[in-house]
Amino acid sequence: MSAPASRPALSYTFARQHGVIAVPGVDGSVTLAHKASASRDALIEARRAVGHTVLRETLTPEAFEQRLSSIYAQADLAGASEDALGAPQDLSALADGLPRTSDLLDSSDDAPIIRLINGVLQEAIRSRASDIHIEPYEERLSVRFRIDGTLSEALSLPARLAPALTSRVKVMSRLDIAQKRIPQDGRFSLNLGERAIDLRVSTLPSRHGERVVMRILEKDNQRMALEELGMAEAVQEAFASALARPNGIILVTGPTGSGKTTSLYAALSRLNDGSRNILTVEDPVEYALDGIGQTQVNNAVGMSFAAGLRAILRQDPDVVMVGEIRDPETAEIAVQASLTGHLVLSTVHTNSAIASVARLRDMGVEPFLLSSTLTALVAQRLVRRLCDGCKDPYTPTAAERAELGIKGRGLTFYKPVGCPKCSGVGFSGRLGIYEIVPMDETMRGMIHAGATESEMATHAFASRQTLLADGADKVAAGLTSSDEVLRVCRSDEI
Repeated sequence: MSAPASRPALSYTFARQHGVIAVPGVDGSVTLAHKASASRDALIEARRAVGHTVLRETLTPEAFEQRLSSIYAQADLAGASEDALGAPQDLSALADGLPRTSDLLDSSDDAPIIRLINGVLQEAIRSRASDIHIEPYEERLSVRFRIDGTLSEALSLPARLAPALTSRVKVMSRLDIAQKRIPQDGRFSLNLGERAIDLRVSTLPSRHGERVVMRILEKDNQRMALEELGMAEAVQEAFASALARPNGIILVTGPTGSGKTTSLYAALSRLNDGSRNILTVEDPVEYALDGIGQTQVNNAVGMSFAAGLRAILRQDPDVVMVGEIRDPETAEIAVQASLTGHLVLSTVHTNSAIASVARLRDMGVEPFLLSSTLTALVAQRLVRRLCDGCKDPYTPTAAERAELGIKGRGLTFYKPVGCPKCSGVGFSGRLGIYEIVPMDETMRGMIHAGATESEMATHAFASRQTLLADGADKVAAGLTSSDEVLRVCRSDEI
């Protein structure tokens, strides 16, 4: 956790509205960084508020917004003690006046619980967390962040704060704060300076109160190009070749949180050149893509994946993306869409690329239809990237090389150590490992004939890398550790 930061001399509201920031220097001086459009009166008032001699710096609008976010986005969670927070308060009155999109940094209302939840959100976003877990227990309230796929505790609070904290989150998400006995789902949006953030909220009753999980979705964070996914050259070329076809089904497989949505969005961005009508059905729509029609699944009103897919096929699409094929009806419609000249992209939950064939068979799709519609099967996992500042080289043992399927001596692997740069974890960020099975005539014949998974895998990976082999290459390149690759691949490959 970062050290506590002193509160800026100028309020965020004043700084944003008047284009003036007071920037403290290491020698005790203060610089008034401002837009060229800042008024003389605003500069005089800012100088009066600072109270001593100041320097001045004129910033471009873009530089000003970056400086504004970096200065006002610092949170001090460590100071959120029981005494500072005070007693829990009734937050239901906030529901009516809560704006649709609130600016997180504009904390003119200093109510203790509001300051706390704003601080939790700010620290989570600053730490690149993907999820926030608020978990009540008998004697404490735990706040944990999921960073690079791993949960770690960020804050431990008195248990008596749980109802107030949960109510505040439910008010922000427009959930029923009086209903505590059933799960609820909601979402809200906020701004962190110029960064637009969406949060998906899920509540679940538990023995000591309601558990809350918030998924953080930064709107501009996942718009990656295909070349930025970290695919090996052969995998990227095969994937791009499949995307270039006018029809067929491309499936991306893997467990929850393995980056499937990011890969699909990268594929759609490659196809989104203005010459195609691209439509999606998602649950939920995680990131807005300009130029692409995105539809939200809503089972409460009968808008399922199948119903949405059936509807968008009447919208003259060229490319269709279905968030997930999870039932026979959706699978059947996706196959029919492919047969009628559409390129269909989707995901399924299987352990390997080849296993998705068996999954679709189990859903009732005929083998002859699969053999004529499938274009490419991609499986992926995410592993943590070693911190460049502290990774430690070592010579792997023969057993370790054998587990990864690597032959030869004289190799150098790296292991995590931990340093201030990576907050003592030894890892910073994540990267993907991939396997792809493009459909050739032999593979189509094997699917049509009902071949087993092992038979199809033997043919598919005779000349292509498996997930484990791709991970082993990234270990040998010093990008990740052998333990990380084995953690995500062992059950499938060993």
